[in-house]
Amino acid sequence: MTSRAAVMISGRGTNMVSIARRVRSGLLDMDIRFVGCDNEQAEGLEAAASLGLRPAVFSYASRGRAEAERQMLDALKKDNVDWLVLAGFMKILSAGFIASFRGRIINIHPSLLPSFPGAHSIEKAWLSGVHVSGVTIHYVDEQVDHGPILAQEPVRILPDDTLEDFETRIHSVEHRLYPDTLALVLQGDLEPFSRGGA
Repeated sequence: MTSRAAVMISGRGTNMVSIARRVRSGLLDMDIRFVGCDNEQAEGLEAAASLGLRPAVFSYASRGRAEAERQMLDALKKDNVDWLVLAGFMKILSAGFIASFRGRIINIHPSLLPSFPGAHSIEKAWLSGVHVSGVTIHYVDEQVDHGPILAQEPVRILPDDTLEDFETRIHSVEHRLYPDTLALVLQGDLEPFSRGGA
């Protein structure tokens, strides 16, 4: 049976677009009920509309987190959403929200967690002097960029890279790995693995 999902964004929505295109191709059995966003000015809302997806704004700035989350939960229930897919959603969900949708929230993060959690992870990795970072797909729990890991893929920082070169390769991996991972999760073919030392 096709899984119903909502995709949450905060900015350009490039990962949302890669997921939507995979759905259109028939290689990802997902019905995207709406694309939610905390920012009514986000470019990704136009991208969603251009793909025939319904945009929905849950403004943290004007409503506050508690009210925005209440409206998000109402929308998820109204559309009978099975999965909440965070695709560049830059707000931290409350413990109460997570508890009400536990085990059904998936996030993408541009580092090899547990390294470089939080915002600006690509730049943090670049400035740290490491030679490898990458991309992580994981279930969401009450801690920031934590929760059982579903997939990871390393991305090397090459000697001649600029930050922009490295960032471009990270995004290229994201746009492939996220739809691939979601397809396996929805088919029941992927179990999370434990993170070392966590």
